[in-house]
Amino acid sequence: MEEPRIFAVGDIHGCRLKLDRLLAKLDWRPENQELLVFLGDYIDRGPDSYGVVETVLGLKSLHPKEVILLKGNHEQMFINFITGQEELLLTANGVAWTMRSYNENTPFPISHYQFYQDLILYYETASHIFVHAGLRPGIPLKDQDENDCLWIRDEFLESDFDFGKTVVFGHTPFRQPFICPGRAGLDTGAVFGGPLTCLEVQKNELYCV
Repeated sequence: MEEPRIFAVGDIHGCRLKLDRLLAKLDWRPENQELLVFLGDYIDRGPDSYGVVETVLGLKSLHPKEVILLKGNHEQMFINFITGQEELLLTANGVAWTMRSYNENTPFPISHYQFYQDLILYYETASHIFVHAGLRPGIPLKDQDENDCLWIRDEFLESDFDFGKTVVFGHTPFRQPFICPGRAGLDTGAVFGGPLTCLEVQKNELYCV
């Protein structure tokens, strides 16, 4: 049986208007069990983290099985911050923008707190693995360390290790989508003036705004 179409969206970082425009371009049909996978880093640095979370939560509530929400390193840092596990360097990580966005929409919604808690590390299909940052070469998927899934860069990007499936990831910004055998990097620096990118994975068709 043929896999349903899958659309994967790169790092949004509070750019709600770009997200709205991107979603309007997609021929995503959840009624046909087509998947929409978000690769994490919904928040920080951009102007409307609250609005981005509201948008993806709305999609998830309407299509709980078809919308897949992965955790990014910025969500993990924010979880640690709001639960008092660590202090953040606000300027370095851009969370000041996130706090400003939430302060304009107080009190902090319980639904948003649950959103951060429910994010998953990776999603696997018959042909693809979706993860925020990448995977450590030589380690089975089920044994991958959470820190690597959220933060890894060079050890993954510079390796030619074959994971047996195409790994679709964000985290590391590229001027244009990084597409090569076994890898698809979709962080194109939306918050730094680049486009927000989505890949329809079976066709290798790109949508950018």
